[in-house]
Amino acid sequence: MGLSRLLCAFLLAACCCCRRAAGVPGEAEQPEPELVEVEVGSTALLQCGPSHSQGNLSQVDWFSVHKEKPTLIFRLHQGRGQTIPGEYQHRLSLQDQGPTLALAHVTPHDERIFLCQGRHPRSQEHRVQLRVYKAPEEPSIQANTVGISVDRREPEEVATCVGRNGYPLPQVVWYKNGQPLKEQKDRVLIQSSQIVESSGLYTLRSVLKAQLLKEDRDAHFHCELNYRLPGGSYMKESREVTVPVFYPAEKVWLEVEPQGTLKEGDRVEIRCAADGNPPPHFSISKQNSSTMDMEEKPTDDNGVLVLEPAQKAHSGWYECVGLDLETMTSLSDRQELLVNGVPDVRVRPEAPEGPEGSSLSLVCEAESDEALEFQWLREKTGEVLERGPELRLHNLNREAGGGYLCVVSVPRVPGLNSTRLVNVAVSGPPWMALKERRVRAQLNTMLNLSCEASGHPRPTVSWNVGGQASEQPRGAQGVLSVLTVLVTAELLQTGAQCVASNPLGRNTTSIVLEPADANRTTGLAAVTVGPHTRTNNTSAEKKLPEPQSKGVVIVAVTVCLLLLALLGAVLYFFYKKGRLPCGRSGKQEITLPPSRKSEFVVEVKSDKLPEEMGLLQGSNGDKRAPGDQGEKYIDLRH
Repeated sequence: MGLSRLLCAFLLAACCCCRRAAGVPGEAEQPEPELVEVEVGSTALLQCGPSHSQGNLSQVDWFSVHKEKPTLIFRLHQGRGQTIPGEYQHRLSLQDQGPTLALAHVTPHDERIFLCQGRHPRSQEHRVQLRVYKAPEEPSIQANTVGISVDRREPEEVATCVGRNGYPLPQVVWYKNGQPLKEQKDRVLIQSSQIVESSGLYTLRSVLKAQLLKEDRDAHFHCELNYRLPGGSYMKESREVTVPVFYPAEKVWLEVEPQGTLKEGDRVEIRCAADGNPPPHFSISKQNSSTMDMEEKPTDDNGVLVLEPAQKAHSGWYECVGLDLETMTSLSDRQELLVNGVPDVRVRPEAPEGPEGSSLSLVCEAESDEALEFQWLREKTGEVLERGPELRLHNLNREAGGGYLCVVSVPRVPGLNSTRLVNVAVSGPPWMALKERRVRAQLNTMLNLSCEASGHPRPTVSWNVGGQASEQPRGAQGVLSVLTVLVTAELLQTGAQCVASNPLGRNTTSIVLEPADANRTTGLAAVTVGPHTRTNNTSAEKKLPEPQSKGVVIVAVTVCLLLLALLGAVLYFFYKKGRLPCGRSGKQEITLPPSRKSEFVVEVKSDKLPEEMGLLQGSNGDKRAPGDQGEKYIDLRH
């Protein structure tokens, strides 16, 4: 046996010596090759030995060593390069006219040893190890969307991470909530595989499997790719994902919105909640206050019981029952719901009334388990009259009649209040809106006359002339009467009168008819006399103001004429003195008879309506025809 070993050793040594003697490139023992690192797609510079020795190399052969077999790829002869046909025929060139070889468009397939050897003079061969790198794309991650149950005893797939087009093969690291995961037996398992693309780049696929717990329902998972480039080590991270985790419920409870104190009129939502995933099947029941049995209530599509508007009768005990369909176990929770009711407000007396000059007391009452606040307000103004349950009205007058509001609120429950309206009637004789009214009317036309009165008791209205009358109520104590009559000559002279009466007295309104101008009333078939603002009391009723007097118009026109006369006199004075160039520059001078040399004529064109033309009458009382729109001449003498 020892002899055999010696014989084998001798033969091996002889073989090595023969190879050295033959001078086959790459077969003799060589030092570690020179390392050159480049990225995919860039240009690799391959030097044939140290830079200081390259100048002595005039003839060099370059070889590509693949699977320990060298292949000639390039030759350098007296400074000129020759590419050998083959794999590298179109990608090799000399760098700076020297022995440095440039390999363009590097691919992962170029990761090998390149060998150069000088031929004249004979030199030792030089080996270059080319390392190629390519950063992978951003890793993509796909989470398990089906979900994982905590009852599973074996690791289930959590997520899959894919890193494409990297070189060399990157390393993957999985994280949960920012902490790296390591494989654990029956707990955590990482399975990785790779695919070599036709380009030589790698696609990495890594699957994380784990046995999850209830605490992992909010866990975030992501993967990280670690890779190297010529400049150092780098890494890329995927986005974070979560995985549905299924676990049975341990607790069920009722949720009520809005939270806090509830009141009548609110929108209240009652729903069930549980700490299980998926949640169990829920049902909501309310306790019957009479039988004390729980009665199931209908819910909407989301399982929510909606009370809108909430009422005091909705108060009581509610129960939520959750049934786990897998384990067929049920859990429940009860909660009492309290809806604060609006206080029932009453006012004494219910129909308050009193005569003018008397006093009246209104008392507001309400029942509630809570502390209450009372306010009295005037209905038509909103003014706060009293804070408290009682309102005292002294020295009643007609203005005190009308609506009063008692507002009862619960300070502990903001927005919870109730209002009661009561109308106070002040008794007395009828009160007329107007004492007298003047109305224009045209003969033989239909005219609507109106009369408004109020009082307590509510008065009735009658007219002293014939016609068609109709009544309309005005509030709690008023009435509006409208009379349609034909205007006759007698009616124009006598006018009309409406009489309002009740058991406590009577009152009247007189309507005076005035003939209407023909031009102003043409085409009008009827005139309606409407109600006007009431006066404060019967004895102080105000009369409607008479139409504006024509005397004011006459005075205004007179003043204007005097001003025009004064202006004319001044202009004529300057003209006589020769200070006005008027008529002296080629224009004809106005010729006046000798007897009227001192007269100045002012022409006034009137645009007044026919009824106003009567204001411009002469002193002799002569009137112009209503349709005459002719010119008027007024002589202004010194």
